[in-house]
Amino acid sequence: QVQLVESGGGLVQAGGSLRLSCAASGIIFSRYAMGWYRQAPGKEREFVATITSGGSTRYADSVKGRFTISRDNAKSTVYLQMNSVKLEDTAVYYCTEGNRWGQGTQVTVSS
Repeated sequence: QVQLVESGGGLVQAGGSLRLSCAASGIIFSRYAMGWYRQAPGKEREFVATITSGGSTRYADSVKGRFTISRDNAKSTVYLQMNSVKLEDTAVYYCTEGNRWGQGTQVTVSS
């Protein structure tokens, strides 16, 4: 059974940093591209970042230069380092391996 469990969300001031984690189980993690998406209140879920099995990364324009996605295959975990956060980064953040989603972790940015 595939499980994706996000953690690391919380309340952070604008300009601050936060690191999200997503631990995967039930898959051969190293073979999968992994992605982060987010959904703000009243909005559709949107792409944030992805990392391939080989480590290539891609980012949404809105987070490029501020967020960094990385992975640790030994721990079956993908990370999202969020720096210089903005109010508009407030959302529930989800990870995915392309077919399934975790339960999400709330990130709230305060002014």
